[in-house]
Amino acid sequence: MIIVSVLIGLIIGTVLGLTGAGGSIFAVPLLILLLGLPINEAIGIALGAVAVSAFVGSISNWQGKYILWIPALSLGLGGALFAPLGKYLGNQIPDLFLLAGFSTLAFTIAIIMWRQTITSPERAEVVRSNIGSETNYIEPICRFSDAETFKLTRKCFAGLLSAGLIIGLLSGLFGVGGGFLIVPTLLFITQVSMRQAVATSLLIITLISATGFFSFVASSPMVDWPLLAKICLGGLIGMLGGHLIADKIAGAQLQKIFAISLIVTTFITLGDQLIKGII
Repeated sequence: MIIVSVLIGLIIGTVLGLTGAGGSIFAVPLLILLLGLPINEAIGIALGAVAVSAFVGSISNWQGKYILWIPALSLGLGGALFAPLGKYLGNQIPDLFLLAGFSTLAFTIAIIMWRQTITSPERAEVVRSNIGSETNYIEPICRFSDAETFKLTRKCFAGLLSAGLIIGLLSGLFGVGGGFLIVPTLLFITQVSMRQAVATSLLIITLISATGFFSFVASSPMVDWPLLAKICLGGLIGMLGGHLIADKIAGAQLQKIFAISLIVTTFITLGDQLIKGII
């Protein structure tokens, strides 16, 4: 049990560090399949583990100018507001329907990851856990403002906040970190480099996942803290390991492998739970 729990955490940290999908998208089905957790508990534990892993991974980005603090806090605010609502709604939905929704989202993320390796393979080279060697800092601007530098106008704040509301809702509902939506949102609104977008997204994932986890703790009388600690340990090892090997193995082919693995894992989990539900 200890080895399995740490292994799940290791996958969370590694995937979070080497791809843009977020480790929790793998954590939820693995927690269901390997540990037999109910989906709502799996979602809550995944959110807590992702919050810890993302926070540790974002520390290295503070050494540079890659984190866009105002966009991060604006988008993160929207996510923090709606993540508890998503978790509440998830508690009201039957497990099989919730798993079906999660599976649909997972398949969508896998397709996005695969398409990205074809249309924008350079994005797969930019990883969350590694600062990299990029030295060009692109001054952020807001697509909704005419200013030549970033100013948090009402339109800009509304755009970031609205995106955060949607991401937070999905995060609380399905336990995903939301990186697959955060990065393109930042690229569209602030028009910065991919390096800045992925670094900022890691901080946003921390804020949103932590809020979702706290709402899970508030609504759950019994939280398996020892299990969470084991998964967090594995997540930290995975994130730090990703920092060391990112430049050597990150790339389009690796992202394709993750996409296929996500589809297979989710399909097996969905089939297993459908059989149990029918029986």
